[in-house]
Amino acid sequence: MTFEHLFSPITVGPRTFRNRILSTGHQTMFFGADKVPDDRFVAYHEARAKGGAGLIITEAARVHESAGTNAIDATTDACIPAYRRTAEAVQRHGCAIFGQLAHPGAIGRGTADGTLGVPYAPSQMRSDRFHLISRAMSRSELKEIVSAFGDTAVRMESAGLDGIEVLASMAAQFLNPRLNRRTDEYGGSLDNRLRFLREIVETVRGRVGTDIVFGMRIAGDELQAGGTDPGEVLEACAALGNDGGLDYLNVNAGGMMRLDSSIYIVPPMSVEHGYLAPLAHAVKQRVPIPVFVAGRINQPQLAEEILRSGQADMIGMTRAQISDPEMANKAKAGRIDDIRACIACNQACIGHMQMGLGISCIQRPETGREREYDVKTPAATPGIVLVAGGGPAGMKAAAVAAERGHRVILCEASSRLGGQALLAQELPGRAEFGGIVTNLAREMELHGVEVRLGTKVDRALVEAERADAVVVATGARPWPAEIEGGDEAHLVDAWAVIKGEANVGGRVVVADWRCDWIGLGIAEKLARDGCKVTLAVDGYMPGEMLQKYVRDRWIGDIHKLGVEVVPFARLYGADASTCYLQHVTSGEPIILEEIDTIVTSLGHQSVTGLADELEDWPGEVVMIGDCLAPRTCEEAVLEGLRAGVAL
Repeated sequence: MTFEHLFSPITVGPRTFRNRILSTGHQTMFFGADKVPDDRFVAYHEARAKGGAGLIITEAARVHESAGTNAIDATTDACIPAYRRTAEAVQRHGCAIFGQLAHPGAIGRGTADGTLGVPYAPSQMRSDRFHLISRAMSRSELKEIVSAFGDTAVRMESAGLDGIEVLASMAAQFLNPRLNRRTDEYGGSLDNRLRFLREIVETVRGRVGTDIVFGMRIAGDELQAGGTDPGEVLEACAALGNDGGLDYLNVNAGGMMRLDSSIYIVPPMSVEHGYLAPLAHAVKQRVPIPVFVAGRINQPQLAEEILRSGQADMIGMTRAQISDPEMANKAKAGRIDDIRACIACNQACIGHMQMGLGISCIQRPETGREREYDVKTPAATPGIVLVAGGGPAGMKAAAVAAERGHRVILCEASSRLGGQALLAQELPGRAEFGGIVTNLAREMELHGVEVRLGTKVDRALVEAERADAVVVATGARPWPAEIEGGDEAHLVDAWAVIKGEANVGGRVVVADWRCDWIGLGIAEKLARDGCKVTLAVDGYMPGEMLQKYVRDRWIGDIHKLGVEVVPFARLYGADASTCYLQHVTSGEPIILEEIDTIVTSLGHQSVTGLADELEDWPGEVVMIGDCLAPRTCEEAVLEGLRAGVAL
């Protein structure tokens, strides 16, 4: 397939970009205690520029001290050298780079010492998601923040960036009459509610002139109850786009004020691909300037179709490039099968960021670790490496070891590659998770790994192959339910249910110790099959261990299906028709009666037989993934990378 539109140049304001592929502003957390971008920040963005992106917009930088602390601090000139180093690194690969300016308004809550800060907003309001009550800004404070946007834009320009983007977060709060209850010139009519945005645009444009690109990212639909009316947002976009101050509009959706809308900031795999394109198209029909769009666009084929249909002018493919920074180059060269497509699991990208950690990708742990792993040094003494286990850990180890010059044989005891990822993809709305298997298998193929299915590794095979090193990636099995009365009850494990090997009755309890995707997925699957389901979780909530946008969307889905949730519940015992749970903090019993089946998700036990057998073998043995300790796919793939690099 050719990508006539995707790889055509586009002129936006005074700059021309080499193609229509954009990395949108997203928090990487690659800064130090001083809140200034560090070397990881530079290396991360350079990798995407080198990979062929047309434009990179860096993450939201705070413009004023009232904007909280959990972001890059661009309120002083101390940020300029770091931005300059980043700009030079990106631009030398033919890619443009913008800085993004922001003030979160009512959701700005962080302080350096952990206390709650004062959120500033158009009016005093409640932020449902963070349970904060803001302070209404005075006119003088508004003017100060408008001026701060201009000051910060000048810093970005002096650092040599190609453009400036304002993130309309607090500014958008002014547009919503349910949040903006001001009675002065900043409230009331749509024109008045637009005033703050227009003042920012006028100030920034006046400070940086017309030799630099200037645009705005704005939510075309907040997708929440009580959000700004989409029709009014469209009118606001039309006004801003026709005023003459902006060179482009970047359309997104959702918002940070409520749980239902926050899901759309970084939508999980249950949200359809390219879902924002119609919204961008509606804006594009009303403005004379280019319109950018993102939103689950993870493949160049989809990006090309959106451009061909005239719905947008530039395509945000942010997680697509987190998963594969070489995506643009591969697409341009026609290497579509080599692209490592994002599966929208959210685990290591936005999931890391929300933990205050640098972002990465479960499929490509080199992301965020570019300085350590982007360049694979050839092995000093190539040898024979035998990998036991064809799950994600084993596949990554095999691919990297082969890339470095080893002869690699991967053996998988079953008839298919993938391990537990094959189970995950069978659950409702989780089919994309199987993409990690496809992607890692392709990596192995490209680097010449020999794959043997239906082959169990033992010491005899290791010795027969004259292996120099063995990577043990033999995984884990379900933790058994060793409870009182278990012999009387109908107990089945989650794996058996997913595989269709268990006969499940109409009234089901899912005993979820893991608090991850298994319990939620089983509950949804069985509810859709017509069962009456109770999900009993040994934690605060279902999906406690998942990234919050994935979890929150999923909890909403099972609520619609009528699944009853019992938190703080440990499986204690059972009989033929009763499930006995114990409240994990009070110790009091929770008794569920008239139960047909108890489905258990109690964790996993490592399979270590091969590692035990090789304990006195003279070669190198490396254990990775669940056989080392049962965790998640992220740790498995990262340990595979590390093993492949170390051999």
